[in-house]
Amino acid sequence: METATKRPQPRARAAPPDLAELRLADYHPVSTLALDEHRVDRARFAAVDCHTHLGRWLRPEADWMTSDLAGRCDGPWSIADVPAFLALLEARNVAVAVNLDGRWGAELEANLDRYDRAHPGRFLTFCQLPWGRAEEDDGFADSLVRELERSAAAGARGVKVWKTLGLGFRDRRGRLLLPDDERLAPIFAAAGELGLPVLVHTADPVAFFQPIDRHNERIEELLRHPEWSFAAPEFPSHRRLMDAFEALVAAHPGTRFVGAHVAGWVENLGWVSRMLDDHPNLHIDFAARIGDLGRQPRAARALILEHPDRVLFGTDELPASATDYPRHFRFLETADECFAYSDEIPPPSGRWTISALDLPDPVLRAVYADNARRLLGLDPAEDV
Repeated sequence: METATKRPQPRARAAPPDLAELRLADYHPVSTLALDEHRVDRARFAAVDCHTHLGRWLRPEADWMTSDLAGRCDGPWSIADVPAFLALLEARNVAVAVNLDGRWGAELEANLDRYDRAHPGRFLTFCQLPWGRAEEDDGFADSLVRELERSAAAGARGVKVWKTLGLGFRDRRGRLLLPDDERLAPIFAAAGELGLPVLVHTADPVAFFQPIDRHNERIEELLRHPEWSFAAPEFPSHRRLMDAFEALVAAHPGTRFVGAHVAGWVENLGWVSRMLDDHPNLHIDFAARIGDLGRQPRAARALILEHPDRVLFGTDELPASATDYPRHFRFLETADECFAYSDEIPPPSGRWTISALDLPDPVLRAVYADNARRLLGLDPAEDV
């Protein structure tokens, strides 16, 4: 008769004492996956970067909201060496950069002199509008229409509207100005009459409108930048801002709009797709959002394939580095999986990786340049 031999049972091991209380900020895991990696140094087709910041207004170290509300442009140029930046664009096969920092008046002239006029065909500068006039004058719309006309005459190729329209600027009675405010209608109608596309950054990531707590997927980002949170009663909800953006686009079918950052709702691509279906005057860019698109690559690819003529290439880097463009090209052109969307450790938005879209060549060509050239009135066959 056999007797059972009692085998020793493995003992559960406790985490080393110094790791049991490991802070999230100190946790830097390294993936063990063995995956293909493809570096793409040059865009397969000459690209138009529709979302760059080359002026003196938006800088990484600045308080962006305060600067915009004050109308300040008192810092150094974000591009210190224009020839060096042009060499970077040439090396990466980026034919044209759209500078969104033109502002208005003398600042617009300075941007046009530094970029568009000094390097014809390589830069296109968008103007902005001094929305702060709404705090001083109930008739501010007429003033802004005249400002827009002057900017167009000077050479501005479009209009940039930032998130402070909806989250910052107020009228004389202290009420927030939202994009769908009826008093703004003459301004957006004038943009359409002047042939200026309007690139609108509405709201911010959904998590910025949620409480900063253990459920917030961008908690590390918000702890680093608490001023980016809009989870307070004095601000509209994210949904209210999205409704305002749609109302704006719907009210002005003769004006061409670009919804920056995947129309402000990259977390809901079904809504974005429906917007593109319902509003033929709407385009989107994906600037600063490959980190979000790449964690839902099948949905992101489907969105672009369903609307190949309405999506614009943009980076929104401040400014683009030697690795930023190759990462974007890799995301669009390859089938790579599970790679970093940023050089930063930890990643700026959240602790996830992205997978690439492997777009077909006809769609790549449209996204990289053809859609932008058509929108901006450039020769589709032009190859700078």
